[in-house]
Amino acid sequence: MLSWVRLQSQVIEIRNVYTVGQLNAYIKNMFTQDYLLQALFVKGEVSNCKYHSSGHIYFTLKDAKGTVNCVMFAGNRSGLNFRLSEGQQVIVGGTVDVYERDGKYQMYAKQIVLDGAGLLYEKFEQLKRELDELGMFAPQYKQPIPKYIKTLGVVTADTGAAVRDIIQVATRRNPYVQIILYPAIVQGDAAAESIVKGIHALEAMQVDVMIVGRGGGSIEDLWAFNERVVAQAVFDCTIPIISAVGHETDTTIIDFVSDLRAPTPSAAAELAVTDVREIDGMLIAFEEQLNGNMNRHIRSGREKIRQYERQLALLSPAGKVRERMTRCMQLEERLQEKMHSILRKKRYELQLYIERLKGLSPLEKLNSGFSYVEDETGKNIRSVSQIKEGQALTIQVSDGSIRTKVTGVEERHEYE
Repeated sequence: MLSWVRLQSQVIEIRNVYTVGQLNAYIKNMFTQDYLLQALFVKGEVSNCKYHSSGHIYFTLKDAKGTVNCVMFAGNRSGLNFRLSEGQQVIVGGTVDVYERDGKYQMYAKQIVLDGAGLLYEKFEQLKRELDELGMFAPQYKQPIPKYIKTLGVVTADTGAAVRDIIQVATRRNPYVQIILYPAIVQGDAAAESIVKGIHALEAMQVDVMIVGRGGGSIEDLWAFNERVVAQAVFDCTIPIISAVGHETDTTIIDFVSDLRAPTPSAAAELAVTDVREIDGMLIAFEEQLNGNMNRHIRSGREKIRQYERQLALLSPAGKVRERMTRCMQLEERLQEKMHSILRKKRYELQLYIERLKGLSPLEKLNSGFSYVEDETGKNIRSVSQIKEGQALTIQVSDGSIRTKVTGVEERHEYE
């Protein structure tokens, strides 16, 4: 084919003119003949990941120097044992080919593994199965999260978005909650031990609830939260723990062991701290309910008072009061008469007792001419046998006493 084109007064000869479809087919054939492109592995970061309703997965694989479009057809999904998500570092195995219609090349994935995380993922699944068999994921061991707390413990790094988000959300929801931060190492070889120490420290302080977590990252970055010692510390803790590791799509072992899993640190703060505005709303509702109940009781009480007033009016309480007063006055008079009668009787009995006492009184006997004889010890002398000659005696008479000494004793016999 020979064509001529006039361009700016110049004639250019154009040979071998192809259609777009021919060009794309030629390029596709070149890709097909390149054995390297028919079976290769490419590593990079996942972005723009979309799961189509047909079952196909479309995503972009990128690194610092470029991007490549990728697709995994539904028939190849058996080569994917995890959910592909944004930001993951992966190794994609498959072929590179040209899509003739669009003239674009893309990678057709047949298998995808996490870059540098294959062994970690296997360890993750193995530990998950072991802990599940031990019953550490069982619902009966989950502690309820308190509705209203005073202290919130946080085990995470003291820098980064996670701690800032938790403090911001918790303070906004309830500024009266005390937040106690244990600045733990959340990445690296020392992270697991640091997280365990943080859990034990806040448990000793008896906080009301605890958040354990960090921001997002790769499986390597989050691996400390997949360690057995951390899972055991979370399970053994007597304080309710909310796990908040990474983004919503990230899953760690402590998410299964903890009492509650939050998709993000911000969500954990919302789950741990009740919004004070909600409490204010409840108080307002309770106040309205209390006022309503009080008003109903007051109205009921007033109605009862009106009923009692009507009953009192019918029963003439004033007349009953006068009747009771008259009865009281009569009883008072009877009581006074009874008391006077008893007093007169008692005075008469007292006079009789006085007269009897007078008859028994030694003084009265002495006044009648009798006397009373006693020895030195004050003992009454009633018989001559009680005394002897020369003994001192005292004779009591009505107006005094006589001290004398016995000069002789004369005994009187009964027959005389």
